[in-house]
Amino acid sequence: MGGRNLHEKAFDEATLAKLEIFENYTKSWLPTFVMQSSPVICIFDLFAGTGYDINGVPGSPIRILQVIKQFIGEIFRKNVKSIRLYLNEYEEEKYVLLKAAIEKFLAENKDVGRIVTYQIDQKDFNVIYPELLPIISQFPSLVFLDQNGVKFTNIENLLKLEKTSQTDFLFFISSSYFKRFGETKEFSNYLKIDAAVLKSNPYKFIHEVVVKAIAQQLPTNTKLRLYPFSIKKQTNIYGLVFGAKHPRAVEKFLNVVWEKNPINGIANFDINEDIAKSGLQFNLFAEPKRTKIEKFNELLESTLQEHKCVTNKFMYLFTLEQGHPLKHANAHLKYLKKVGKIYYDTRTPKLGYKEAYKGDEPVSINWVNVK
Repeated sequence: MGGRNLHEKAFDEATLAKLEIFENYTKSWLPTFVMQSSPVICIFDLFAGTGYDINGVPGSPIRILQVIKQFIGEIFRKNVKSIRLYLNEYEEEKYVLLKAAIEKFLAENKDVGRIVTYQIDQKDFNVIYPELLPIISQFPSLVFLDQNGVKFTNIENLLKLEKTSQTDFLFFISSSYFKRFGETKEFSNYLKIDAAVLKSNPYKFIHEVVVKAIAQQLPTNTKLRLYPFSIKKQTNIYGLVFGAKHPRAVEKFLNVVWEKNPINGIANFDINEDIAKSGLQFNLFAEPKRTKIEKFNELLESTLQEHKCVTNKFMYLFTLEQGHPLKHANAHLKYLKKVGKIYYDTRTPKLGYKEAYKGDEPVSINWVNVK
């Protein structure tokens, strides 16, 4: 799919949103493997761009290096042997600028240069992707695919990542294209989505619909979980798709996106009109409408009432599956205990990953019959 050069002018608000999410997730992801003293850690940016926009604002490749710089002391202390950076930019002029930007950064930050080994290619995505897959499969890897269009988005490419065991990925997709061209043969070659489903949902939810369609085409027994983040730019809806198998990775991503948008954690705009719903509560004649967080609280409560007794691990996974940070569940569980609807015999419900998976014994969260 053709597209304009994103680096001919300053990054717009939508571009900055996806760059900030990627950067902040990298900040959460990298220390995990540094603290494990992983000898080799890999990061892939296969639609890398020039390194900076026209105003010198860093793009994804430079942001990766800046994150490595931030943790450089711990990286050396933990005896990480190498952080391998794989960059790809197909367009000649962009490739030249990218190469110069990386070389300049490493020349000015020699401590980063000591730990980073890098490879910059100028290849079509369909060539470079299969070449790098063996490396992605072998080492802890973070893959960022900031495509301009939908080139990566076919089920064959995703299934190759699904087979890896230590890979987290973020890819950008122009979801609004599916609304406009989804029934054409060109688009059906990328991803098959029921046109009726697209048309039956409001346009603002197009990215969520696309991500659900992708998830439905994964193996039924997969541990891979996909999470959308919609990005609105003028009248178009684009978005990021995050994928990971490890629940701790999902937890980190949800923290990042809910920090980006504390209203809904799923878009760079008020996609569910939660602000308007909050305002309606002061209108005695308006039907109360629940915000996303309020709906989650109600679902959490009804789930506890249905199951009667669950463990902290169950509640940990339930919260992630619903796309919420653990602090939402923690806060509501503490409230429910305070008002006497539930009981657990610990000070907190212990919803952290280590407590849920590696604690001495599970915490039982019990529904109390309320008359």
